[in-house]
Amino acid sequence: MVALGGLLGLVIGSFLAVLTGRWPQGLAITGRSRCDACGVQLGAVELVPVLSFMARRGQCRHCGAAIDRRHLAIELAAGVVGAVMLWRYPLWPGLAAALAGWWLLALIVLDAEHQWLPDRLTLPLILAAMVLGQWLGFASLRDRGFAALFGLAALAAIRLGYRLRSGREGMGGGDPKLFAGIGALLGVLPLPFILTGAALLGLALALVDRARGRDVTATTALPFGALMAGMALIFLMIGPDWWEMLR
Repeated sequence: MVALGGLLGLVIGSFLAVLTGRWPQGLAITGRSRCDACGVQLGAVELVPVLSFMARRGQCRHCGAAIDRRHLAIELAAGVVGAVMLWRYPLWPGLAAALAGWWLLALIVLDAEHQWLPDRLTLPLILAAMVLGQWLGFASLRDRGFAALFGLAALAAIRLGYRLRSGREGMGGGDPKLFAGIGALLGVLPLPFILTGAALLGLALALVDRARGRDVTATTALPFGALMAGMALIFLMIGPDWWEMLR
């Protein structure tokens, strides 16, 4: 099962790399892949996840240009997600967890690279999470429905309060919708931990940037949605007995 999850993840990761690379640029996500440098259409042998990159030593065989390593990183990340979920859960719950994990991974990449959480991913996530969550055992349907509403309202209130106080946006409109999707997947109890963990991760990233000499201020934008999604992914990987592990 672990190998199956890993292989599925590599294939899904290849698609996610294309999706998150083309969509923000307004490009079609369908059609054959081409070299970013020379534009030559790539054959099937050149599109095998990870192996093609390794065989070509990270270079296009037509023009010799370096292949963006983000493709490899996303493929490997998706492979790890698939492998861990099918190791942690039985087959069908594992596939449900993997699907949720890959969905979160796409949002992580989009927010980290473009600070963009599109409604076409966040809103369907809420509905999909209500279904997928039934397989995972984190919380009841009623609890997860309440968590979705609570997550949406809580972050929307924080966003509005900051805007009224400071006169500027401190959080994107996609963050409350993403938090609602996380609540629909995991229930109420993990939400404070996810929110706190994301805030601490954001603080750590800001401190690292400052240590590297970058100009970091109170208005420096951080991909908070990506941090929340990353924390949710960790909870998914741990499983529904996460509370017992903390006690």
